[in-house]
Amino acid sequence: MNVESVGATIGRPQRKKNRLENYDYSSCGAYFITICTSNRQNYFWKDVGATIGRPQDVILSQYGKIVDDAINNIPLKYPALMVDHYVIMPDHIHLLLLICADEYGRPMVAPTMSRVVQQLKGYITKRIGHPIWQKLFYDHVIRNREDYEEHTKYICENPINWQLDELYANEQL
Repeated sequence: MNVESVGATIGRPQRKKNRLENYDYSSCGAYFITICTSNRQNYFWKDVGATIGRPQDVILSQYGKIVDDAINNIPLKYPALMVDHYVIMPDHIHLLLLICADEYGRPMVAPTMSRVVQQLKGYITKRIGHPIWQKLFYDHVIRNREDYEEHTKYICENPINWQLDELYANEQL
C-alpha cells in the first residue's frame, strides 16, 4: 500500500504530486523555484508595508543580504548552474536556474534541484543561526520559450505586485 492510498484510507486529502514523473531534475534546462519562509514571516525586506516607496527602493534586511549572498554563490558551488533571474521578496524567494551544457553540448554534472534547494536553505540557516524555511519548496520545469518569458516576467514584476497587494491590504483595514 503506498502513502497516497494510506492518506485516502484514513480520510486525509491526497496531496497532488508536484514532480514530473520520470524526469531527471539534474538534466540541462531551466527551472523556476520558489522557497518560502516558515509561517510566511517577513524576514528579507526592511520596512515591509505601505511605507515602502517604489520597488527599487526596497532595502534588504540583514537576513535578505545573507540570502542574496547565498544565491550569488550558487554558481561557485555548482559550476553547471547559472542563476538566470531571481528576486528576494519579504517572505519568499524566486529563482530561475539554468543547468548548462559544456561547449560540446554535453550535460555538465549537476545536482538535482532538490539538492540545490537543500544546500541553499542549509547554508542560509547556518549563517542566520536558526531555521527560517518552510519544509517544502515549489519547482517548475521550464518547457519552452513562452514558459521561460512568463516566469522571467513574473520574477521581475513580483516586487511591484507585492507592494500593490500590500497597499491594497492596508487600505482595506
